[in-house]
Amino acid sequence: MKGSPPYSLDIQEEEEQFDIKRALSKYVRYWPWFLVAVFISLVIGYFYLRYAPIVFESVAKIKILDDSKELNISMDPMSILNGSSKINMDNEIEVIESYRILSHVVNELDLDVTYAVVGKLKTTQIWDAPFFVAKEFPTDSLTNSLSYTVSVAASGLTIVDEDNHKLTVEPNQTSIPSKYFPISVTPLKSVNLEDFSEATYQVVISPVKEVVLNLIDEMKVESTNKTSEILTLSLQGENPERNEHILNKIIETFNEDGILDRQLVSKRTVDFTDERIVSLSGELSTIEEKKESFQRNNNLSYIEADAGMSIQKKSIAEDQVNKLETQIELSKLLSESLSNQGDYGLLPADIGLESSSINSLVSSYNKIALERQKLAASAGENNPTLQELSNQLSRAKQNIINTVNVYQQQQNVSLGQFNQQKSRAGAQFSRIPEKQNILRSIERQQSIKESLYLLLLQKREEAAINYAVTAPSIKVVDYGLSDTRPVSPKKKVVYAISFLMGLLVPFGVLYMKFTLDTKIHERADVEKLYADIPIAAEIPYFENIKSFTQANDRSILAESFRILSTNVNYLLGKKGKEGKVVYVTSSVKEEGKTLVALNLSLAYASLKKKVLLVGADLRNPQLHTYFNIDKNSIGLSNYLHDSKIVWKDCINKGFGLNDFHKVCFSGAIPPNAPELLSSLAYEEFINTVKNEFDYVIVDCAPTLLVTDTLLISEYADATLFVVRADYTDKRLFEFIKGLNKNHRLKNMSFVINDVKIDKLNGYNYGYGYGYGESVITRPWYKRIFKKKAKKSKS
Repeated sequence: MKGSPPYSLDIQEEEEQFDIKRALSKYVRYWPWFLVAVFISLVIGYFYLRYAPIVFESVAKIKILDDSKELNISMDPMSILNGSSKINMDNEIEVIESYRILSHVVNELDLDVTYAVVGKLKTTQIWDAPFFVAKEFPTDSLTNSLSYTVSVAASGLTIVDEDNHKLTVEPNQTSIPSKYFPISVTPLKSVNLEDFSEATYQVVISPVKEVVLNLIDEMKVESTNKTSEILTLSLQGENPERNEHILNKIIETFNEDGILDRQLVSKRTVDFTDERIVSLSGELSTIEEKKESFQRNNNLSYIEADAGMSIQKKSIAEDQVNKLETQIELSKLLSESLSNQGDYGLLPADIGLESSSINSLVSSYNKIALERQKLAASAGENNPTLQELSNQLSRAKQNIINTVNVYQQQQNVSLGQFNQQKSRAGAQFSRIPEKQNILRSIERQQSIKESLYLLLLQKREEAAINYAVTAPSIKVVDYGLSDTRPVSPKKKVVYAISFLMGLLVPFGVLYMKFTLDTKIHERADVEKLYADIPIAAEIPYFENIKSFTQANDRSILAESFRILSTNVNYLLGKKGKEGKVVYVTSSVKEEGKTLVALNLSLAYASLKKKVLLVGADLRNPQLHTYFNIDKNSIGLSNYLHDSKIVWKDCINKGFGLNDFHKVCFSGAIPPNAPELLSSLAYEEFINTVKNEFDYVIVDCAPTLLVTDTLLISEYADATLFVVRADYTDKRLFEFIKGLNKNHRLKNMSFVINDVKIDKLNGYNYGYGYGYGESVITRPWYKRIFKKKAKKSKS
């Protein structure tokens, strides 16, 4: 019935699968592109593997020794057992990667001078060359790299610089630096140049700074884990031997740098202690001189002994004073006895006087007195002997008195002297604590200086020993070791990348092509752009653009137009007494509307329906080209212009021998096509032919270029809007939407013309009836999958 959608087999699940297939099929149909791209990419990968520099990785491992655990003679043994590691591995890594360390390595190994063997297509870096190049200029003055080509022959070396200046060096000689060659080249005596004959080498001298910075970037230093004290040094390069030499030299330099740091500390300690020892020696000498002077001035030797001596002196002085006072008192007693007794009485003897002269005089006196007493008892006073004895006693007594007086004076003098000694000893003893404090202060300073002096002597010896026996900073776990397998290029990775690039490049090109493509190509594009207008049919592409159907035709083209005629009947609805008018138009020319109109009319005629094909494109008629007649033959324009012409005069025999097919050509091209089409004559013509024919198929003008079709759109029962695959611009669908929304064309439906066979709706043409040309050849990949499916079922 009228308004029904065109016939199609719409299954939701199949539509979803079809979308996935369509997305892939857009690329799969270009499979030759992918095949060629993959082949070319693999070939490129092959040549890359053959001529690209082969890069090897060398690895070395070291253990950082903890200085805090080093066996030092001044260290407490318990600190070695209990102390934890104080190594900051990040700091050690920074030191190894420092410019200072690596610049030393570069200078030691002459890494700024690189040697390479020049081949036909490849230059290979080497470590040992049959000659040696020495720089005869300050390395810091080089700002740009210098390159030389060295050719080896049995007769010597030929050196060519970048400006083609040449220098020849004979065997066992060294070149002399010159303006163009600020280097000296020496063939090695250990090699025979004939063994390297016809070989060519490239020598490049680079700025040291550039080489060091490149080495910093190329080398990796990593800790095996957070708690480990082992560092892994890795370096990648073309020459494994060069890598190993560099890693080993880095390890050596880093170790020497650590040893030097600790030696500098020990050396600084020795220097400091030497300075302090000299200073303390002077200070000690001053203190000792001060102590000596103090002791000398104060008669001190040993303070406790001096104190005892002072007490002893005082005690002796006191004893002497007591003794002298006793002697004085005894002498006084004797003097009193001499004064109180009679003239010739006896004197006390041995009273304790220590004067022998007095005791002797007293003894003589008493002896004479006894004789006188004996004589006086028998003789008279005038006895001469008695008188003589009396005189002797008087003289003896006077002598005693004189002697006692002298003795008393002597004792008084001695008493004064001993009293002074007593006073001095007492005073000296009382000053001992003060002197002791002063002396102790001096001795305290002396003791402090002596202790410090001895400590410095000890530290100096320790520092000297540490300087002499400085332990290494690291322990080498593994010296530089190269993997025999190259890290780059890896064959599997290169071929995998080549294969992927072979897929990605055409995919990217196609993706850009599809993204930038503004043309429609298949049914899905039309449905996506504007789904409100149904699609009546898809017309396949044929190389002959003027292909048309024949009677009993079973070709794909004929089948597509039979489907179109069937779907148009659904659009037209139930047929009445009058014939149906079907307009065939497009947006622009060359979209195939005339071919569609012709073949649709032939499809109806093959069903023995009376069909009139009308050429209403008066401005650019194309219908006559299919019938090989003159375009100015009488036709519609003539009828509309001249009222004397009867409509039947414009009707021509149709295509082939089909009596049901008639044609009304456009006629001569008029200057006023819109006026003619909008006249009553055209309305009368349509109304008349509708009564004579079952179907009137009208080939109309393009709607975007002219308004002719829009002027006569009201007379149509259905309008077939032809769009051409790979030709119609997607941007035109905005115009088509406007026509439909504004009802400018009646009962519109799309006809997609010139669709590639592999893009046709599978339900329409994917299966044939098994005869004629109705079966479409499937793509190769579908045929393969179909065969596999059959085998699995069997």
